[in-house]
Amino acid sequence: MAKWGEGDPRWIVEERADATNVNNWHWTERDATSWSSDKLRELLLQVKVEGPEGSCQITEVKLEGEASVNNRKGKLIYFYGWVVRASWLGTSKTGINCKGNVHIPNLSDENDMDELDISVSLFKDEPSSTPLLSLMKKEGVQRVRTVLGQYVTQLKAEFAQGMILTPAKQGISEPTTSKPPPTVVKSDKTQMTSTPPSPSSAPCKTAVQIPTRSFSLKDIFLTSPHELYRTLTNQEFVQAFTHSAAVVEGHRGGRFQILDGNVSGEFQELVPDEKIVMKWRFKTWPRDHYATINLFLEDRRDETELKLECKGVPSGEEERTREGWKRYYFEAIKQTFGYGNLLMRTSAF
Repeated sequence: MAKWGEGDPRWIVEERADATNVNNWHWTERDATSWSSDKLRELLLQVKVEGPEGSCQITEVKLEGEASVNNRKGKLIYFYGWVVRASWLGTSKTGINCKGNVHIPNLSDENDMDELDISVSLFKDEPSSTPLLSLMKKEGVQRVRTVLGQYVTQLKAEFAQGMILTPAKQGISEPTTSKPPPTVVKSDKTQMTSTPPSPSSAPCKTAVQIPTRSFSLKDIFLTSPHELYRTLTNQEFVQAFTHSAAVVEGHRGGRFQILDGNVSGEFQELVPDEKIVMKWRFKTWPRDHYATINLFLEDRRDETELKLECKGVPSGEEERTREGWKRYYFEAIKQTFGYGNLLMRTSAF
């Protein structure tokens, strides 16, 4: 176990004789069953599809199952397992109605959305053939799969908040406007533990003239561009995946300070769900020097490709910066919110 004040600040635990669960480090669980039941009903009852044949919509939902969110040593683990039964009503252009069932036996954390078994049928007393059944099997099933994906995304977003607490020792807390204590800088390339100073309202100064390098990265996240964009620009989400206090002003010209003040900068351009441009720096870089980070989010149906272009990194800091983005952003986001398999390698391009 790392000693308090040494090593990677994300994995530091304060040892206590009273065995208090400091900062929710040990196993912490929250029941998400009631919330999930309400959310699934809400989303499924919104399912309605239309076509030349008429329209179909879900009218009743029955659920069996449970859900919970667990925090183990700073990693969020989501458990959910549901059997979904629903009724649907089809109305043809001529006003003739038909009714049927939707059955989903395997909505769980063990199955991806494209692995769900979604069966659609007519009630026994309905005609054996109707174009509305085909409409529900094709368009209806696709819509159901989409809203179930929204449930999983919202489950992770809702219960990530408050599950991971920030250290309270050595003054590491929510940043305030008071003057911070002196920063202790280490000579190695590891992240340093110190109290983040409050962001100034003044804009970032122009970079000093030093030799610089550039690099690019890309990775796949198993979530939507909307959710990934929010993860990168919302203060509560940033604090969740960095496991430390942060200031994130998610608007153009807004400042950010994360990882206990070791990283800071300013949002230069924000195109919701598509693009983020920021001035970005390590605390140990030459004074007033910032790199430019461009993040491009590309929608690939059930996943998002994130491309990073970084320009202006001080010579000799390229490898440290690249590995920092992989570890403290990409892998940390996947590990915290379940947006990908950590065995997948982030690649340069």
